[in-house]
Amino acid sequence: MNAQTRNVKIDNNIKITPENKCSFCTGSICCTYVTHHIDTPRSKADFLQLLWQVSHDNVKLYKDDEGWVLLIDGKCQHLQPNGDCGIYDERPDICREHDNDYCEFDAPSEEGFDLYFQNYEELLAYCKKRFKTWGQRKED
Repeated sequence: MNAQTRNVKIDNNIKITPENKCSFCTGSICCTYVTHHIDTPRSKADFLQLLWQVSHDNVKLYKDDEGWVLLIDGKCQHLQPNGDCGIYDERPDICREHDNDYCEFDAPSEEGFDLYFQNYEELLAYCKKRFKTWGQRKED
């Protein structure tokens, strides 16, 4: 997720609720990435696949209390400059069902991650710790 500063001056008399919270979010953070839950990686082969994936631009990996997730940074093509949705009335169900009771406006998602790998080097370091024989190749 994008690290964005929340420079919103909020009147202390205004109560922020799930119904109005999105109007205060200056970065429309939830519309700047997609996630894909994956099976728990267990083997070296699983982690080799993940190393390949995080080697690509804008692809990250994290583990939280719900499991392992690929995170792909990329702004929704329907996100308007003012933060509104350009297809609001026809938006996909996943957008309609998005729950903002507690979201990136409240705290960065990264605070809830058990593990977070933003690139190849970070995941490789984890693999070397997890698998004592990581650098050893099988004989053909």
